[in-house]
Amino acid sequence: MADRSDLAECIGAVVEGWAADPEFPVEAAEWVEDRLAVRIVQASRDSTTVWIDVGARTVSFEAYFLPTPQRNVDEVHRQLLIRNDRTRFVHFSTDRDGEIYLRSRLAVDWVDSEILQSVFAEITELIDIAFRPVLGLGFRAQDG
Repeated sequence: MADRSDLAECIGAVVEGWAADPEFPVEAAEWVEDRLAVRIVQASRDSTTVWIDVGARTVSFEAYFLPTPQRNVDEVHRQLLIRNDRTRFVHFSTDRDGEIYLRSRLAVDWVDSEILQSVFAEITELIDIAFRPVLGLGFRAQDG
């Protein structure tokens, strides 16, 4: 198993390489305290920040998706659960206030540049596919 700081350095190097490559949607990457903040360009909204936290046994990824839905909360959650069933590495989740996130937690032994790319591809795709429909469902004013 890689040392935590070695793995964090390797992940940082991969992400910085993406930021330097115009073919990748990574806009910027920087270490904030002990977490790596990676800003990716999105088709459905300006950008998304993915936070990467390298622990002793796991690497966690988190991206904010939406605030707590104001309407159709049950249907929003149903739609997100359906989408969760179609993913491999990333899932929708909520915090205790009901805000919606995309999260992933992987064993450190699994994480390499290919897995990193897969996690980021899933996050990007899920946001580009789900953001506008879920935003409309959870926040659109009711007719009438």
